[in-house]
Amino acid sequence: MSADVPPRRAALGPTWQRLVARTAGLSPTVRGLLWSASAGFLFAHLNALMRLLSQQLDPFQTQFLRYLFSFLVLLPLVLRAGLASYWPKQVSGHFTRGAVHTLGLCLWFLALPHVPLADMTAIGFTGPIFIMIGAYVFFRETMHWERWLATAVGLAGVLIVVTPKLTGSGGAYNLVMLASAPLFAASFLLTKALTRSETVGVIVVWQGITVTLFSLPLALLHWQAPSLLQWGGFVLCGVLGSAGHYCLTRSFGVADISATQSAKFLDLLWASVLGWLVFSDTPGLPTLIGGTVICTATLWIARRESRR
Repeated sequence: MSADVPPRRAALGPTWQRLVARTAGLSPTVRGLLWSASAGFLFAHLNALMRLLSQQLDPFQTQFLRYLFSFLVLLPLVLRAGLASYWPKQVSGHFTRGAVHTLGLCLWFLALPHVPLADMTAIGFTGPIFIMIGAYVFFRETMHWERWLATAVGLAGVLIVVTPKLTGSGGAYNLVMLASAPLFAASFLLTKALTRSETVGVIVVWQGITVTLFSLPLALLHWQAPSLLQWGGFVLCGVLGSAGHYCLTRSFGVADISATQSAKFLDLLWASVLGWLVFSDTPGLPTLIGGTVICTATLWIARRESRR
């Protein structure tokens, strides 16, 4: 996977090279946590933008256009390097991963317009539990007790946030979004498997291709012509989504997937701030308490993994 990194570094200029040099001395686990935290920051902004768009257009059309533009944003890089450079070694693996991810997205986008950003992010935190179990079962990753404890404490914080919402009028949509978590976990585990034979660029490009193809039939059912501003929003979605998945895939490649999951809990902080700024969603007391518990678990495991 690292074979394709130096040309990309050179293309991105001195700033990127200095950043890489500063992080090169860090342990693989800490670098994985930094990549994962960066992905969460990008995805929080992406989720806020997609929630806006899904409130204006059909959710499945939003899903299709979001991944179509993720692929189009990367297309110049593909053409520059040559199609052969991005042809995968495991075509069936990419389509399997695309199908699983699309199924999870269908549930997620169906609930997206009806669930506040902070609650949506907190519900997604159940994913690390499925990911850690899957990493242990399928990849035989070593499960240090600190990782289990950090995940359990983080999940307790998530329950503090989510439980009061399940009794309200939006409870059904919360459950629909909750059902997407194990599907996304399966998709991420497939991504981890693909990093053994594929470069980061190939994985990200083929995710855009496969999810776009699988999402097209549902998008055509209730197609609406987007406005010029909405088209611009989807272009930005493509940039944020591709950058986020690049960071996430890099985190899977440099460290155990279970070691990077605690950084996802910081996503709640980004989502709470954006929800307040964009949608006037004021975080309630359960969200603030749960966020504090989650943040504490994240900082603790980051320090423990750094010492290890």
